[in-house]
Amino acid sequence: MDAQKQIDYWRHGSEEDMDAAEVLMEKGIIRHALFFAELAVEKMIKAYLARKIKDIPPKTHDLLRLSDLAEIPLSPDFRRFLARFQEYCLEGRYPEYIPSAPSRDQAEPEFQECREFLSWLKNQFK
Repeated sequence: MDAQKQIDYWRHGSEEDMDAAEVLMEKGIIRHALFFAELAVEKMIKAYLARKIKDIPPKTHDLLRLSDLAEIPLSPDFRRFLARFQEYCLEGRYPEYIPSAPSRDQAEPEFQECREFLSWLKNQFK
């Protein structure tokens, strides 16, 4: 397995998904924007994990589990963020889990924290 190819795959996917999330957010399509933002976080964590294990990351959407497997040094604030933010994965994937979509005012702080986390995690690659 080409570890660098895996890392690049996950990082590029994360960046594409965050770009899509930003466009959806601008258009007011909040639920889908948050789904793609969560996906961006998941993929960046998988890039970090692929670098650590030199293999394909496990097929799970559990952000905390992936972070723990990667031994990412998360602050308590980032752990709380990931625990909360992974609910947007469920909204997009499982039709029986249909909570009401958050308002733009509720989604903006989530989006900002997502951006901060992604920026921080990208810096951990150095």
